[in-house]
Amino acid sequence: MSDEYAAEREGEGERANLAVTELLAKLAERTNELQGVQAELAERTNDVQRLQAEFSNYKKRVERDRQVVKETAVAGALSELLPVLDDIGRAREHGELEGGFRQVGEAFEAVVAKLGLARFGAAGEVFDPNLHEALMSTTSPDVDEVTVAVLFRPGYRIGERVVRAAQVQVAEPGPAPEAETPAEPAPAPAAAKAKSAGKSASGSASASSANNGNGNGNTGTAKAAPEPPAEVDDDDDSGL
Repeated sequence: MSDEYAAEREGEGERANLAVTELLAKLAERTNELQGVQAELAERTNDVQRLQAEFSNYKKRVERDRQVVKETAVAGALSELLPVLDDIGRAREHGELEGGFRQVGEAFEAVVAKLGLARFGAAGEVFDPNLHEALMSTTSPDVDEVTVAVLFRPGYRIGERVVRAAQVQVAEPGPAPEAETPAEPAPAPAAAKAKSAGKSASGSASASSANNGNGNGNTGTAKAAPEPPAEVDDDDDSGL
């Protein structure tokens, strides 16, 4: 009886070991599957993140291109109106921007400012070749770097796009320029003066001779007036 019980117990232990072995094998298989799924999930997550980054960059690029196209179109339209702004500015400087013209000018400036057009350029600004066009140059002891001294025509830009550069005169560090004095004319040489005096005397003598010759010629060529014929007396008593 004890042998049978022992054999039965042994058989149950073997079956239990087989069951545990199968469970461990299945667990290992499921673990491998889970690891594969996790790896695939990580790969898909990376793909999604990459697509999100590409889409975000695409949106930024489209928005940037749209902004560039907009600024280009607005700049092209407003560049044709800059002479009008220059006329308004000159009228304001001369005190001629009055009455209805003043209201129209201010309204026009407000409209272009609303479209993003900004004016720049003033005396005292640091010279920037990307913003300023130097037409003249001078030196000044009051500046430490190249500076705008005189503004001839203001510049305009839309955002970072320069529509028109400002025309200026720049001042560079250095001593103040000296005022140039006009040079005095050199005196004429003595020989030239004598030659000029001789020509004047010769011309006077020639004119006097010509006048005398004309007078004598008129006297010699003048003719006496003819005398009238003698009258004949028809009543002569001589009998002829």
